[in-house]
Amino acid sequence: MFSFFKKKPPADSDTPAAAPAETPVEPPAPARSLLSPSSWFGGKTAEATPPAAAPAPAAPAAPSPVDVPVPAAETPVAVPVPPSPPPPAPVEAPPPERSGWLGKLKTGLRKTGNSITAAFVNAQIDDTLYEELEEALLMADTGVKATEYLLEDLRRRVRSNMATEASQVKVLLADAIADLLRPLEKELVIGKHTPTVVMVAGVNGAGKTTSIGKLTKHLSNEGASVLLAAADTFRAAAREQLLVWADRNTVEIVSQEGGDPAAVSFDAVNAGKARGKDVVLVDTAGRLPTQLHLMDELKKIKRVVTRADATAPHELLLVIDGNTGQNALAQVRAFDEALGLTGLVITKLDGTAKGGVLCAIARERPIPVYFIGVGEKLEDLETFKAREFAQALMG
Repeated sequence: MFSFFKKKPPADSDTPAAAPAETPVEPPAPARSLLSPSSWFGGKTAEATPPAAAPAPAAPAAPSPVDVPVPAAETPVAVPVPPSPPPPAPVEAPPPERSGWLGKLKTGLRKTGNSITAAFVNAQIDDTLYEELEEALLMADTGVKATEYLLEDLRRRVRSNMATEASQVKVLLADAIADLLRPLEKELVIGKHTPTVVMVAGVNGAGKTTSIGKLTKHLSNEGASVLLAAADTFRAAAREQLLVWADRNTVEIVSQEGGDPAAVSFDAVNAGKARGKDVVLVDTAGRLPTQLHLMDELKKIKRVVTRADATAPHELLLVIDGNTGQNALAQVRAFDEALGLTGLVITKLDGTAKGGVLCAIARERPIPVYFIGVGEKLEDLETFKAREFAQALMG
């Protein structure tokens, strides 16, 4: 890197040039370290010593640290480390109140779930498994259209996930059911209108009045003030039954013995507005869709309520007995065509083997399910969650 040359003395012009003498070859100057201060600042360096004549071979001496070039320290190079994959998201545990509810729901749907999960016992992933699942879903009143849809979706999930065991197929079926039911998952919104007028309809024996009592309890727990309207003047003792529920929930009620159902509903909406109530629940008479004169009366109630409040009724709920299976789907169609339903309440799911009817509703008449019930107690009515229902159904 550096070259050093020794200057020759100038020749004397008066002295004749002598014969050139043989110039001894000097050994090269020792190498200088770039890290040695003498090489940068002009300091003195060790003089080279001419080699001795015919040196005896000896072991090489350890080089002086001044004379040995020291390599520059290598600068560490940062090697990019691939980012570690994010940890799996923790499974969110349901709140304590939902945990107790999940236990009740799983117990209530045991009969329905057992008929479906039995197909997975010692099963292989073949056509036989799908045939048994098809039979089990139809027996659970899932309906032909929903059953075909679920099996086709299940086959696609099995292929994409490369499932090899029946237990994996069971989990995939629960996912398929949850996705099918998800459009039904919707919460009842209270507060957009004051009061929010909710008409409740249903056939005799579906648990309509009992569901109104449970719904009153649910809304009261959420801090809403509720007013009941005993517009079911057609069934004997219906008014007295609603009075009992009003007393249990400590809420007010508007009723007229033998009064016109539409007139009672009209008075209740006006009273709710005057008293600043959050919700007015109108209990209408139970009726079958084939009873045309009663269906016409239900339409009349809706018209009269609109006269009391131009934006009402804000919700039209149909209460369905979960034990009726495919007949529940027929009720949904008939009441929806007559009134324009906004939501459903599914009752008596405990102990039934026909809980698959929700899949049929989701596939053919996807009207939101606001609440489902699995018992007679006030706390046995809860909001519907598709994932919870699917998990309870599959055990």
